[in-house]
Amino acid sequence: MAVNKVATIDDWVRVTTVLASVSDKTGLEAFARGLLRGNPSVTILSTGGTYTALEQALGPGAAGRLQQVSQYTGQPETQGGLVKTLDFRIYLGLLSETYNSAHAADLARTAARPIDLVVVNLYPFEKASTAAGATLEDARANVDIGGPCMVRAAAKNFHRVAALTDPQDYGAVLEEMSGHQGALCLATRYRLAQKAFALTARYDAAIAGYLQATALAAERGIYSIRNGG
Repeated sequence: MAVNKVATIDDWVRVTTVLASVSDKTGLEAFARGLLRGNPSVTILSTGGTYTALEQALGPGAAGRLQQVSQYTGQPETQGGLVKTLDFRIYLGLLSETYNSAHAADLARTAARPIDLVVVNLYPFEKASTAAGATLEDARANVDIGGPCMVRAAAKNFHRVAALTDPQDYGAVLEEMSGHQGALCLATRYRLAQKAFALTARYDAAIAGYLQATALAAERGIYSIRNGG
């Protein structure tokens, strides 16, 4: 399999399109308002409860700036929110390379937007799986799929995309953007990528550890199992 090796990248990348989907909404409202102050033309793509929180926070300012991911992709969310962001246009926007003409053609062909900033944190698997009375099904239902995929895609493409996973970094990101016409530098994107991959590594380790420590035989009673077995 051939892999792309990028030779030319930009130091400063102006944030014009943001993808936001968070479980922990700490600081989200102030961050969103700060984004619009830093770049009034920014577009925020969002899902579910995050969209609702942003709509309430931005008020009239949400008009023309905030868009449901389902409206952008043309695909409604699956029942229970199982599939929201796993879409070609989303991942083309995350993984496309700035100076790759084939990627530019794909973006044009699909009318996709390059996504410059991902604001994502993950379902609280450890909290859910260790809660009093929690079952295997409680734990399984709180395994985040779309979140880690977005985080990993953004972090891999730190050449162009910032992966913002920690609300404690919101202030520093806004400060940098406010002083540089809404742009973030390569060093910041790389630092955020380091944190992003550390987060997904811990998350996967927690899931693996839970499954290894949980005996399926002891949990079978929570399911109605059909076709024998």
